Amino acid sequence: MNRLPDPARAWAFLDQSDLVVAAPEVDAAIVRLGGEMTRALGDTYPLVLTVMGGAVVFAGRLLPLLRFPLDLDYVHATRYGAATQGGGIEWRVAPPAQVAGRTVVVLDDILDGGLTLRAIRDRLLECGAKAVRVAVLVEKILPTAKPISADFVGLRIPDRFVFGYGMDAKGFWRNLPEIRALKE
Repeated sequence: MNRLPDPARAWAFLDQSDLVVAAPEVDAAIVRLGGEMTRALGDTYPLVLTVMGGAVVFAGRLLPLLRFPLDLDYVHATRYGAATQGGGIEWRVAPPAQVAGRTVVVLDDILDGGLTLRAIRDRLLECGAKAVRVAVLVEKILPTAKPISADFVGLRIPDRFVFGYGMDAKGFWRNLPEIRALKE
């Protein structure tokens, strides 16, 4: 049975969280990333792929800061859904055919364990991408090695379950301008 959204539950969830990164710090990190990416990619005319749904807020803020020509599309691969622990990769929208022979820049909200981003990168390379570069809004600091690293990182954060700025927790609060975490 599908339950209707419950605003009181969403507000209670927010009340049980801590601020991790304030909105001005998030904005400053994205402005910095825009400059770094422009310097590094300015002569490549890349295909930029936004990972739905989490990276949509990040991409919406970052794209106008990129001062080079680009093509834009998206992919949708997830391991979480509405859960808080990842499972197998589910491809909701696979990479487009125009990947072949291109430099592809993947925009994602978070680099956590790296399994989803690795699967995306591997699929893009299988589809014939010339090169794959990865930009993430946040990267979790973990004690273990990740199977992929990001070329461009906005913020590094502690290993907590975070939400806001496109990232959700149990479906709540993608629309926050800051990054928050469940209280420990």
